[in-house]
Amino acid sequence: MVALIVGILMIAFCVFSCLPMGLGWGCDIIAFLKGCAPVLAAFIGLVAIFIGMADIKDKREAKKEEQASEQEAKK
Repeated sequence: MVALIVGILMIAFCVFSCLPMGLGWGCDIIAFLKGCAPVLAAFIGLVAIFIGMADIKDKREAKKEEQASEQEAKK
């Protein structure tokens, strides 16, 4: 329950700080998002590469296991 209340308060503060009649941080927030977008894109790209490599490795292992089970079934 406390987490829900804190979450609602944080969202309300975010909306209040973005509004021109509130804190007026809208331009600063846009500048921050523009600055962090390339870094975030690079991070997401690295994570995608690692996930892709792990997927390829898992497929190879599954194929080896499948071949091993087929050989055992032939015996």
